[in-house]
Amino acid sequence: MVMVKKRAKSKIYQDYMNGKLKLETYQKVGILLLIVVFSGFAGWLWEFGMAEVKGGFDGLYVKGGNFLPWMNIYAYGALLVIALTYKLRRYPFVVFIASAISTGLLELFSGWLVYTVGNGTRYWDYRKDWWGVGNINGFVCPASVIVFGLGGLLLMYGLLPFCIKLVKKMSKRTFLTFAITLFTLVIIDDITNLTLKNLGLPTAMDFYQSLGWKYK
Repeated sequence: MVMVKKRAKSKIYQDYMNGKLKLETYQKVGILLLIVVFSGFAGWLWEFGMAEVKGGFDGLYVKGGNFLPWMNIYAYGALLVIALTYKLRRYPFVVFIASAISTGLLELFSGWLVYTVGNGTRYWDYRKDWWGVGNINGFVCPASVIVFGLGGLLLMYGLLPFCIKLVKKMSKRTFLTFAITLFTLVIIDDITNLTLKNLGLPTAMDFYQSLGWKYK
């Protein structure tokens, strides 16, 4: 029985890699919803870990600005990578290069837009990091681009196949309930926090800092 299950899982991955995987519309939509949730969480986890390391593990750090551990720019980046590399997934090096360039441009544009619209506001600044050598005005640097390229590999050969296995394992009702619920929670959280900020009311960042968390 165990061997049969392993072969089934292996076949799903092989079909995915060879372009033979057949998915219904609800499965495709549900998978993308989960990618938004999981990639946003993975991005938050990465940022949180980096803040802890740079802060010398001297406390907890607020990252992303939402109540839930989720960062929207990583979710957008993941969707961009899938759109650009899904048909190229048989070529890992191409996936790496495409992921690095596309998400690097996304980070550069996002940083510049926030800085321009926000009158000098910066959510990150690679000029302050020792590994930020070669940065472009602090918005993007070679090291971050490499990390994003590696993240693209993890997405296309790890997270996406995992979500495909989930949809193949669950019933339609269970899968859609699971995917839609998680997606709705993070989107409501994102919209709520953005609304609070625009109204000048206390945001998630203010809440966590009141509990002793730090922002860096």
